[in-house]
Amino acid sequence: MKPVLFPHQMAAIDAKAIESVPIEALIERAGMALAIKAINLMNGCYGKKVKILSGKGHNGDDGRVAGGILASRGASVEILDAHQGIKSIYGCDLVIDAAFGTGLKAGFDAPKVDSKIPVLAADIASGVQGDLGIVPKGAIKATSTVTFGALKLGLLINQGPQFSGEVEVAPIGLNIEKADIYLVEDKDLQQHLPKRSRDSHKWKTSTLIIAGSPGFSGAALLASKAAMRAGAGMVRLGIPGADLAQVDFGEAVGLTLPKQNWHLEAEKVLSRFKSIVLGPGLGTSVETEKAIEYLVANSQVGLVLDADALNVLKTKQHLAELIRHRNKNPNAHKVVITPHEAEFARLFGEQVGPNRVEQAIELARFCSAVVLLKGSTTVVANDKGNVLLVNTGNSRLATAGTGDVLSGIIGAFIARGLGTFEAAAFAAHAHGAASRLGFEEGLIASDLFELLAQYLSSLPNLDTDCVVQYS
Repeated sequence: MKPVLFPHQMAAIDAKAIESVPIEALIERAGMALAIKAINLMNGCYGKKVKILSGKGHNGDDGRVAGGILASRGASVEILDAHQGIKSIYGCDLVIDAAFGTGLKAGFDAPKVDSKIPVLAADIASGVQGDLGIVPKGAIKATSTVTFGALKLGLLINQGPQFSGEVEVAPIGLNIEKADIYLVEDKDLQQHLPKRSRDSHKWKTSTLIIAGSPGFSGAALLASKAAMRAGAGMVRLGIPGADLAQVDFGEAVGLTLPKQNWHLEAEKVLSRFKSIVLGPGLGTSVETEKAIEYLVANSQVGLVLDADALNVLKTKQHLAELIRHRNKNPNAHKVVITPHEAEFARLFGEQVGPNRVEQAIELARFCSAVVLLKGSTTVVANDKGNVLLVNTGNSRLATAGTGDVLSGIIGAFIARGLGTFEAAAFAAHAHGAASRLGFEEGLIASDLFELLAQYLSSLPNLDTDCVVQYS
């Protein structure tokens, strides 16, 4: 996982670093990283024209050092003073934006850059707030960004990604021991997603899904099929009040649940499962509310609450009270809640704002739960103040049913042995990464099943079982 820092945290690390490393050395390293990226973007250096928008601070120093390196290799370099009110930039092969760094709070009258010219930002695109990723006034839109030492939160949330382009972290020798926020990568799933052991059987990774309603089984089937593709060896699917003969469960096994008091029937089989997914397509009847309340308060295994399971829980106070009862059992696993912004706003009591990370942490702490706040950058927070960010989300997923697929993947990853915090974040990462393998236009939720299996299978296999070859 890549650490993600707030600008004030990075400033503290910088200040500590210059006690042993001269600031000039850090600037030289940052400038060299910029210059190398610039040469790659231009496919060479000799004879190229580079314009550098330079501020007065160390961000500007980084740009000026990069300019000197490029000039020494045959580029024509022009330094533009960012404080001179430049209106437009044109007539070059590359613009290096080194005007303002992550500490900028005020707005910036960003010059217009010819859309045909690539822009390389130093640390963060000038005009984007480094802590919130918002643009108060204007900002330069970068093609690529080289950020120094570690990712900054503003690169990943709100408007930050659309102004940052491709982001590369340049390790310039700063000591980053730990962080409260990390970005999930493919290699995290490769290293930490448990593999099936040689002697595994289907019940070792079993998931119970209770979802859907009579005549409305679509969401339930999406969740169950996703869970199986994500590695759940056994999925039992209960649709309260449904006639099982009328539903094609596929590889899942149907569980007969009555229309009334269905939670009591479900409780009889809970001990067989490693995780439970509740909510997609259940409806919001009084009966559903009663059942959800009971299962949240009295189950022990990892529990995923999605869609209607959240809709029947009116407030964060309501959810927190149920979880407090649940936590009287020291063996109870954390509950995962998976709200989109509207569901989050209803539970939390206010709209999701620019500070979505802190809001997710606050809800997680209040409810003693894992909160997965959906978005183009998904925020997964736990009640200890730790956050995992996922930025594989994309517009392909903006279609009905993809949230049901995600809930099934989370349930499967819990069943495979991940903690609920990691399972939620890794599932969101896999969900987005799988979608990127599919159609850019016209992708639907059911396309994700095979794409998910394809993505997970592409991760290098770390199994160490003996393989006997015959000649």
